[in-house]
Amino acid sequence: MAEEPKIQIPRVKLGSQGLEVSKFGFGCASLSGLYNIPLSHEDGGLVIKDAFQKGITFFDTSDIYGANNDNEILVGKALKQLPRRKVQLATKFGISSIGEEVVIKGNPEYVRKCCEESLKRLDMDYIDLFYQHRVDKSVPIEDTMGELKKLVEEGKIMYIGLSEPSPDTLRRAHAIHPITAVQMEWSLWTRLIEKEIVPLCRELGVGIVSYSPLGRGFFGGKATSESLPAGSILVNHPRFTGDNLDKNKLLYTRVANLAAKHCCTPPQLALAWVLYQGEDVVPIPGTTKIKNLNDNIGSFNVKLTKEDLKEISDAVPADEVGGPSELVGFANFSSKFANTPPKNN
Repeated sequence: MAEEPKIQIPRVKLGSQGLEVSKFGFGCASLSGLYNIPLSHEDGGLVIKDAFQKGITFFDTSDIYGANNDNEILVGKALKQLPRRKVQLATKFGISSIGEEVVIKGNPEYVRKCCEESLKRLDMDYIDLFYQHRVDKSVPIEDTMGELKKLVEEGKIMYIGLSEPSPDTLRRAHAIHPITAVQMEWSLWTRLIEKEIVPLCRELGVGIVSYSPLGRGFFGGKATSESLPAGSILVNHPRFTGDNLDKNKLLYTRVANLAAKHCCTPPQLALAWVLYQGEDVVPIPGTTKIKNLNDNIGSFNVKLTKEDLKEISDAVPADEVGGPSELVGFANFSSKFANTPPKNN
């Protein structure tokens, strides 16, 4: 079989503050067992390096990913083998602990502590994009942003991001220091940000980072063309269980039929749909398999018109998606994930 021509992944400005990234990012959480068995540091590093060699330079992690913050350590080891100035690293803080309930913190002392600990685990001098993973509603966002602004001034972080903010929080935060990017779930079956957050980001010049652009792997075939791993958190996700799953399989079939029409795979069509939402939108799908990475990158070969985008959108109407997008028992799922020991480190 002839080798497919190399795809040139474009570079884009993420937000209006100067950060330039690959139009396609890589979500690193899955390497530490979010949906599958965790990889060793060596194997996870190989996936990251392969992604970089193929043009992906934007890597996303968090201090809560993996047992004992292990994902940051894995990612840091891998990125040490790459030219630092050619890599854009994002990490997150704000989820303090996970047990029976999730504890969110955003007070200034905690912000600084998290930044310094992340830098140590990553073994880096600075973080390109530092997100508040979840907003602490007990702390004024102005206080959290004030400390983040100090960290920018000190050169410990380059840019500030927010994950899952409300429109009001985003406006108030941006007034203290420009927000470079907002990270939220955005995929064919999760479209809530389109009404308020997307227009506001464009008004303020804030980039949009789409996590779970494949619907937590659903449009990549999880629970449809392949069964869920026994230990996967998706076994308890409302969209992957019972009657909801049966309803959603019908949506997958529609997307698969449209993918055949466009001579691509279902995940390629789903990712292309996200890519076409705007130059300011950067999806960050993750995977543990090089094969899936190659397939994801192939989404750049899919060409869509406005009519195509509407047809794809209409194939997955919001009122036909079975189940809420949030995981039921987030605390329980995360507790398992955050305490899953990595292999052979």
